[in-house]
Amino acid sequence: MTISTRGAQAPAVLVLEDGRAFHGRAYGAVGETFGEAVFSTGMTGYQETLTDPSYHRQVVVMTAPHVGNTGVNDEDPESARIWVSGYVVRDPARKPSNWRSQRSLDEELVAQGVVGISGVDTRALTRHLRERGAMRVGIFSGNAIADEGTLLAKVRQAPEMTGADLSAEVATKEAYIVPAIGTKKFTVAAVDLGIKGMTPHRMAERGIEVHVLPATATLEEVYAVEPDGVFFSNGPGDPSTADHPVALMQGVLERSTPLFGICFGNQILGRALGFGTYKLKYGHRGINQPVQDRTTGKVEVTAHNHGFAVDAPLDKVSDTEFGRAEVSHVCLNDQVVEGLQLLDRPAFSVQYHPEAAAGPHDAAYLFDRFVSLMEGQRA
Repeated sequence: MTISTRGAQAPAVLVLEDGRAFHGRAYGAVGETFGEAVFSTGMTGYQETLTDPSYHRQVVVMTAPHVGNTGVNDEDPESARIWVSGYVVRDPARKPSNWRSQRSLDEELVAQGVVGISGVDTRALTRHLRERGAMRVGIFSGNAIADEGTLLAKVRQAPEMTGADLSAEVATKEAYIVPAIGTKKFTVAAVDLGIKGMTPHRMAERGIEVHVLPATATLEEVYAVEPDGVFFSNGPGDPSTADHPVALMQGVLERSTPLFGICFGNQILGRALGFGTYKLKYGHRGINQPVQDRTTGKVEVTAHNHGFAVDAPLDKVSDTEFGRAEVSHVCLNDQVVEGLQLLDRPAFSVQYHPEAAAGPHDAAYLFDRFVSLMEGQRA
């Protein structure tokens, strides 16, 4: 990525790896950037999207036409920085209007060196990605613009998401503790594969002291905190490359410690149980995805950010090295596996985000389910 100064009126062009191009204006930093083009259907929560580590090396296309209306504040980020490699919007706000706003989204993108493009027909771009699938993309603005043949060649030289091992790039390098709010009831070791800040907060609200550990943590380091439960977070990249987290989770399963995983953690559980994973055509990203909890029949609207999924049978209980397992949650749009649970050990996972900042909150009960597992184990 190369970056120069701010230039909202500078010309910009977005080039997809299949050769289609969209022209617009620079939004944020001026220069060039590359990544996987994906779209997010959320109408709100753009600040949480930008700072979600799961979006590392992805160029996010916002389907909502107006972005930046509420500006940026210092309370809502899910991590210490913006992780998207590029940002695509149709109509950016000319001036933010919100009592919590501290600066404009454009200013924040410039400050963090994020190259974006505005004035793009994001509806046409989204339809193209739905039909052709997520693909590599480049955004070029200012002096980075050249003839489209040259730009296309650059895009096709960028690395693909398939085969990318990225969790260690976004995870914490040093362990830290998020204290319980109120009376401490449990201790949880949370393996950071790209954790969002709201996740340990949701556990802290339930009296859990959360020890957030690096993605490279060993089994000995996990159990050194004397956990009542172990949590595996969301994160970026291809789960087929995540051999260390899989081996670590298998060690936790062997000890029958209560275990909860979300997003990347769901894919890790799938692999730990012997299931495969595969890349979705264009993934699930947004805060309006319908999922059914098959254990209760309840349908919930959920927040998603995943481009890979677990390949597990929907219609039967599977025998695994760690006992019987079944699909607990399924996406009602396309029948993609959205959750797993073991029937003979205290372990479960979901593919979506129950911490759900900026919402919805239909799935918050899953943290209570994790607490129930730990209460049952203690009893």
